[in-house]
Amino acid sequence: MKILDIVAYPVTVPVPPAYQVSLGIGRMVKRDTVIVKVITDEGIVGWGESHHGRAHLAVATLVNTTLKQLVTGFEATDVNGVWSQIYRYQLASHGMGAACAAAMSGIDMALWDIRGKSTGWPLYRLLGGASRSVPAYAGGICLGFQSPGALIDEVASIVQRGFQAVKLRLGDSTTDDIARVSAVREAYPDIDILTDVNTAYTLRDFRTVAPYLDAARIGWLEEPFPAHDYRSYREAKLLCSFALAAGENHFTRFEFAQLIEAESVTVLQPDISKMGGITELLKVAAMASAQKLPIHCHSSMGINMAATLHVLSAVENAGYFEADCSLYNPLRDDLIDFSFDVDASGTIRPSEKAGIGIEVNEDFIQSHTGSSGPGFV
Repeated sequence: MKILDIVAYPVTVPVPPAYQVSLGIGRMVKRDTVIVKVITDEGIVGWGESHHGRAHLAVATLVNTTLKQLVTGFEATDVNGVWSQIYRYQLASHGMGAACAAAMSGIDMALWDIRGKSTGWPLYRLLGGASRSVPAYAGGICLGFQSPGALIDEVASIVQRGFQAVKLRLGDSTTDDIARVSAVREAYPDIDILTDVNTAYTLRDFRTVAPYLDAARIGWLEEPFPAHDYRSYREAKLLCSFALAAGENHFTRFEFAQLIEAESVTVLQPDISKMGGITELLKVAAMASAQKLPIHCHSSMGINMAATLHVLSAVENAGYFEADCSLYNPLRDDLIDFSFDVDASGTIRPSEKAGIGIEVNEDFIQSHTGSSGPGFV
């Protein structure tokens, strides 16, 4: 069974003003993604998702040109061979880095979908896992910059769904960040509060908020600084008792090896739509396991979430699943038929259908293809 064709679709969905959430990287005005379709000579079709990287047209073009030419004709089940081909001739030798890692992620995910469909197995079983209950937290583009009262109301609706953990967005003013976290902790003494700065802090900001975050007993502080600012992470670790988290903007096992060796970040958050796909995630998970570190995959969008749930049901050192609880996300609700139900213990199980276990609405893709401009302003 060989790869016959690969098509990447740059998909864009505007976000109505009433649903626009502000984070440390700006206010979301549209959702972008790159949907990757791999067709085999036996008629089996696999679907994957590449992260847009705020350049979804460019990422899709890279898939549709260079990467497609490199791997068409390969055995569709040869995920390691396809990965190595792209690494050798594009990622390692021509300085494309993050863009290539994101682009190849969608291809790799689609190939795993094909492997599952060809055997009739759900992805988690193909990866050596079982149908496990994966602990989930309410994340994605929600719980943003708003008044403490409005934030508590949104948390209340999430807790009512069964979630026992939420991720709050920081990176506004340090005063407002402290007020929001403190208010949610006071209202909900027992839930797990996680936080995400989206790289918006300086070390001075960190020193200001760290004592209050310690007092609020947060589970982790995610990406206070840019991904490669190892010096700031090293200094910040000495100033707090909570864990530092990063990984959604690290790419391939090679960058994760550096991140692990730096020993400042203990919550690793690879994104299978960014870091090189499921094939590369398995290698990173194994490296992390050797250091007794859990993997808490970063996820959002749609196909990515469905595949991530399978992955976390398969790896030995799985941590939290990030469930996108955005009030408005057509990439989750309309593009595919994926939905998640949180049980009383705050956990979610993967689909039992073959492969990733989703159906893709190709009419939705065709009606939302294209459009340039940033997703956050």
